[in-house]
Amino acid sequence: MFQYTCLNPIAQVGLDVFDEEYNKVEEVNDAEAILVRSASMHEMELSDKLVAVARAGAGVNNIPLDKCAEKGIVVFNTPGANANGVKEMVICGMLLAARDVDGGINWVKENASDENISKTMEKAKKNFAGTEIKGKKLGVIGLGAIGVLVANIANRLGMDVYGVDPYLSVKNALNINRDVTVLKSYDELYEMCDYITIHVPYLEDTKGMINEETLSKMKDGVIILNYARDLLVDDEAMKAALESGKVAKYVTDFPNPAVVKMPNVIATPHLGASTEESEDNCAVMAANQLREYLENGNIINSVNYP
Repeated sequence: MFQYTCLNPIAQVGLDVFDEEYNKVEEVNDAEAILVRSASMHEMELSDKLVAVARAGAGVNNIPLDKCAEKGIVVFNTPGANANGVKEMVICGMLLAARDVDGGINWVKENASDENISKTMEKAKKNFAGTEIKGKKLGVIGLGAIGVLVANIANRLGMDVYGVDPYLSVKNALNINRDVTVLKSYDELYEMCDYITIHVPYLEDTKGMINEETLSKMKDGVIILNYARDLLVDDEAMKAALESGKVAKYVTDFPNPAVVKMPNVIATPHLGASTEESEDNCAVMAANQLREYLENGNIINSVNYP
């Protein structure tokens, strides 16, 4: 009998992966395996019984990887399971930045009592005019599962798409539309693109990669989207760029006390993977990886062990 616990609510379809040989326990110290989404494990005492942790999602910043490795605990994630959900939010973010849909919706709500609203709106709508994304240049930083999907759908929407990924895998390279141009350097992308979207993991060498220096290389009026990780963007540099107009809009899924006070920010409360489908996919993938390891010793998608 295998004992497991959940640090966050996990979709039932994922828990259904476990058969009668698995018992869900409430006490963390009794568990051999942990399923987690966003709960932080950095302050946890890791039990000697614990052998595996599965993150139902891609990012693992909430898990002490080195500490787990020292104790022989294998940590898994679920790359690609939420990719479609994030892709759709990125496209939504681009459209919200290009067209002042939010401003228009708020105007309608504020004027709900206007009996002549159908006429009034014809004068008001010019205040919410925008631009189309067709024909614009999109730069995709990071061509993993999400980056490739974003690049491909943007290409189908008529955008000229450019991508950069020094670690591009053969699998992902084969999945990129032929009309997407893969560049060799970030600087090329910065200099030509109207929109730039970030899809890289948070690592020591990606921390604050969007900073004063990189922003200075971008086109005036660029629109930047961050649906990857908060700390990839230097907040002070972004604030200055927004205030100067260097960056026209900053679309982020990671509102923080600094970001929410900046001008021309479109912030959503970490909704990228918040769909039923994404949560189901992540839960099923995480549970299957735990079973494969606990029952057969096979390691699939580990982030701290080969």
